[in-house]
Amino acid sequence: MSRVLQIRRGTTAQNDNFTGLAGEITYDTTAKTIRVHDGSTLGGVALARADEIPEPGAEFDIDSVPDTKWSEIVARVAPAPFTTYTSTNLTISGSTYIEYVFSGVSTAPIIVHASLVCQTAAAGYVPDDETTAFGIGDYCTAPLYTFVDGNGVHVRTMIGGGAFWVAHKSTGVKTNIVNSEWKLKIRIYC
Repeated sequence: MSRVLQIRRGTTAQNDNFTGLAGEITYDTTAKTIRVHDGSTLGGVALARADEIPEPGAEFDIDSVPDTKWSEIVARVAPAPFTTYTSTNLTISGSTYIEYVFSGVSTAPIIVHASLVCQTAAAGYVPDDETTAFGIGDYCTAPLYTFVDGNGVHVRTMIGGGAFWVAHKSTGVKTNIVNSEWKLKIRIYC
């Protein structure tokens, strides 16, 4: 008589709310995937199906990732519900730092995120393109510092007089930019 091995199974929602034992495997009946558990990660780690893996040498287009996938990832790593606050487009200056105050927000952010918004076509970008592939001087991405006081959440981007640069949109090569062609945008997630 043959033997059958049956593993725990459930819908995506059920798997998302399950913390399996270290080394335990579960089956997601909605997504038709296997999840591997480590004993502490809620939902475990979903393994890709063969039809979800791009062909070798195929280019990956991050814009092809659906918003629902990003929402799923954020929901997995940040407690819900949370609120997103976005700054206005800030002028990049040669000062020591750029600061934005999220007035009336009294909760320390869980995530702080900075990006550059293209104003004039440059480095392969067109106006309103937004990128996080940038840096200041010798540093990749801008260091962000936050503090909360009676005025709200303050976010400072330390510049130290360094020149901004972006990774060219198509080549990825570090490309110096003219500050007037770009604006800084800050988002906080509380």
